[in-house]
Amino acid sequence: MSTYDARFRIWRGDADGGGLTDYTVEVHDGEVVLDIVHRLQATQAPDLAVRWNCKAGKCGSCSAEINGRPRLLCMTRMSVFARDETVTITPMRAFPVIRDLVTDVSFNYAKAREIPAFVPPAGLAPGEYRMKQEDVDRSQEFRKCIECFLCQNTCHVVRDHEENKPVFAGPRFLMRIAELDMHPLDAAEDSGLDRRRTAQDDHGLGYCNITKCCTEVCPEDIAITDNALIPMKERVVDRRYDPVVWLGNRIRRRNGA
Repeated sequence: MSTYDARFRIWRGDADGGGLTDYTVEVHDGEVVLDIVHRLQATQAPDLAVRWNCKAGKCGSCSAEINGRPRLLCMTRMSVFARDETVTITPMRAFPVIRDLVTDVSFNYAKAREIPAFVPPAGLAPGEYRMKQEDVDRSQEFRKCIECFLCQNTCHVVRDHEENKPVFAGPRFLMRIAELDMHPLDAAEDSGLDRRRTAQDDHGLGYCNITKCCTEVCPEDIAITDNALIPMKERVVDRRYDPVVWLGNRIRRRNGA
């Protein structure tokens, strides 16, 4: 097994401020960035704070920015960097720093609580649900999300404009609304809940300008923009601006439907 010494710059600090600190750490073949961070903790910086859990790319805990790109520490192999390259690790920029590489992502959990849950169809018990396989496949893609919040972090609407956070759910949760809206068994409209209207009016769908940056950083390769956000925008436009749909809605309301 070959080894070499790699140069790292890691952000150290807390909510009051901080800066980049230089380290030289031994690297072994086949290792990922999280391995190096653990070796650094064991040999040079025992007080370095980093959040992680599974080390298998499934818990979403070890999100950070590596050379400016949002990534999972445990899924970024050292082999993608040149041996003489300095690897810079910083915390996610869109969320407040707690300490070192650990950020406060409670914004995302607050947004999750704002999304109305699946509404079961009336007259059907859970074991009686039936869906076409194509509908299962379409919904299943979005359920691969591990909630690493890299898409939230890289979305410039959240990242660069703190004032947008109260009115914008971000790509992860707009994807959740889109998933529920396209679910063939969701009975939200029967209960008076209009997911398309709430996506636009309450969760800021209109702020998204479909730059696909969220899709580009997703470690699960979910096509967030193409398969969730764009179709949701199209359905909102149909509901609001298509004259035929508008007329049909007016007629239904007039008839008490």
